[in-house]
Amino acid sequence: AATKLASAEKLMYFCTDQLGLEQDFEQKQMPDGKLPVDGFLLCVDVSRGMNRNFDEQLKFVSNLYNQLAKTKKPVVVVLTKCDEGVERYIRDAHAFALGKKNLQVVETSARSNVNVELAFGTLVQLVDKSRGKAKIIPYFEALKQQSQQIAAAKDKYEWLVSRIVKSHHELWPNVSRKMQPAPEFQDYVYLEGTLKAKKLFLQHVQRLKQEHIERRRKAYLALLPQALDALVPDLDEIDRLSRSKAEKLLEAKPDFAKWFVVLEETPWDAGDRVDDVDSERIPFDLLETPAAEQLYEAHLEKLRNERKRAEMRRAFRENLESSPFVTPGKPWEEARSFIMNEDFYQWLEEPVYMDIYGKHQKQLIDKAKEDFQELLLEYSELFYELELDAKPSKEKMGVIQEVLGEEQRFKALHKLQAERDALVLKHIHFVYHPTKETCPSCSSCVDARVEQLLTARFLRPHRNPLGETNVDRINLVILGKDGLARELANEIRALCTNDDKYVVEGKMYELALRPIEGNVRLPVNAFQTPTFQPHGCLCLYNSKESLSYVVESIEKSREAAAGRRDGHGAQLPLTLVLVNKRGGGCGGGEGGETLQSLIQQGQQIASKLQCVFLDPASAGIAYGRNINEKQIGQVLKGLLDAKRNLNLVVGSTSPGLKEPGEAELRVVMCLMCGDPVSADEVLLPILQAQPCRPAPGAAPSSG
Repeated sequence: AATKLASAEKLMYFCTDQLGLEQDFEQKQMPDGKLPVDGFLLCVDVSRGMNRNFDEQLKFVSNLYNQLAKTKKPVVVVLTKCDEGVERYIRDAHAFALGKKNLQVVETSARSNVNVELAFGTLVQLVDKSRGKAKIIPYFEALKQQSQQIAAAKDKYEWLVSRIVKSHHELWPNVSRKMQPAPEFQDYVYLEGTLKAKKLFLQHVQRLKQEHIERRRKAYLALLPQALDALVPDLDEIDRLSRSKAEKLLEAKPDFAKWFVVLEETPWDAGDRVDDVDSERIPFDLLETPAAEQLYEAHLEKLRNERKRAEMRRAFRENLESSPFVTPGKPWEEARSFIMNEDFYQWLEEPVYMDIYGKHQKQLIDKAKEDFQELLLEYSELFYELELDAKPSKEKMGVIQEVLGEEQRFKALHKLQAERDALVLKHIHFVYHPTKETCPSCSSCVDARVEQLLTARFLRPHRNPLGETNVDRINLVILGKDGLARELANEIRALCTNDDKYVVEGKMYELALRPIEGNVRLPVNAFQTPTFQPHGCLCLYNSKESLSYVVESIEKSREAAAGRRDGHGAQLPLTLVLVNKRGGGCGGGEGGETLQSLIQQGQQIASKLQCVFLDPASAGIAYGRNINEKQIGQVLKGLLDAKRNLNLVVGSTSPGLKEPGEAELRVVMCLMCGDPVSADEVLLPILQAQPCRPAPGAAPSSG
């Protein structure tokens, strides 16, 4: 109860937290070692203490108050630990204060930070009368206000954390430094403290981690049905297996490692696997989870349903084939009541069995038409009396129908009368105009088959991609970018005669040039046209970009040639040339290419394309000049050699055999296999597409 304290060189606001760590806290000493006391806070613990009698405690408080009252200094009674307070103790404390003159009571909780500032503020107002009188709020009302204030501050702080922290890898020291200037962080720390702020941060990080794990889990589970479809698509393989045996079966599959990964650290979401974003393979231990088990069961059920539906489709087709009520041309609406049963409705949707019925009807109709065509051929005498090009009269059609009417093959088309009459008219037309176009066998007509064989085996040059036998003409494609092709074409034309002739090895050849500089998939830039069959291609480049254009164009051209029936251009002779565009060099351009690097790149590409490579050094010309006349002559000579070697002569007489027309043996070449056969044996094998027999004395052939 002293009002003057003297303690030289003592620190103010000393508490036990500072023991041994005084240097870590702000140090503030008492002024001059003396401190006057202006008022007192008389604290009363109203919680239930161990072995403590509150009545005895209140007597002590009463005696202490009497001593404080003698000092004439303001006193405020502070009830502490109200968050655990006993209601009777609080009532007795208030009763004690009511018996004193102007003694104010403030209910507080230091743990909950309720009314602590109010207690000091009330005492300050009693010391300094100029200050406004503080309003004393009961503990529970103040606690409610405090809770609302904390809740609002917490919401703002959590919003701040969610805005700043986007990854579950964030650490508290780094994040707290970022949030330090934010008022949301400052307000919450002031109300709840740093530990609670850190706790909310850790909860947010844990939530982010769980969300990340859940996303990975969903991605794996979405991939699991595809993995099961790929590894175990056969129901018989897994239908009666236990889960453990099914897992062993999966591990034994050759493609198991493509879909799954077996981890040393399990479960998969407890280790570093959750952060391995590059791996899409499913952790094998995921199969032990309930969600994966449901997907496995769903896979089994799907396979069982697919088998059941396949059985139903097969049974439905068999029902169609055995039903006497399904006849050619009968609509589905008329037939369904005779062939449908409850199982079909349960397992098959209407579009499915309508599709099956439609395909079955097509087979029935095609077979009925074929049988009817045979019937017409059997009754050919019915059509002899018709006039040439005359349409049969109604009477004649009636006679035909009357004669054929008793035949089952005629009755089979009774629901397709229009098509049946059309077949009759078509047959009449064929009788008087027997050509492959009017033949009822259509593409199976013998005349058409022979024509196809002749076209495929004789006219099409199997082994000659150049496609021409005329060696007096050279068709040359010049491929280049940014003017290279046009410039070289103009230089070559300048070396030709007035009628575009060029001398190679002392012989005059007609030279046709086709410069191409654009997209070769466009018709205007195609290597081959109806009037231009190329014998070779001269590929020009002077930079990495133009070399890439050449490679892409050649690949596109070969793809297009492979798709054509004649295969022309698939092995077109190529020559790759490093040139210089007029007015500039071929090195040191925008890409920084040197002459040596361009030569090396060209050699690599030439090896890849399997073609000849020409560079300035090999031709003996100085750097900076374009392709010269010597190089042009080399290219054209190479094309002529290739053209002569690849030219195919069809129909030459085999060595050691007699010439056609001689009495001993007439020999021709088989158009199917190229072997010589006797003339009277050649027709039947061709028409029947059977292996032919070699002629006497000829080497055995595999046909």
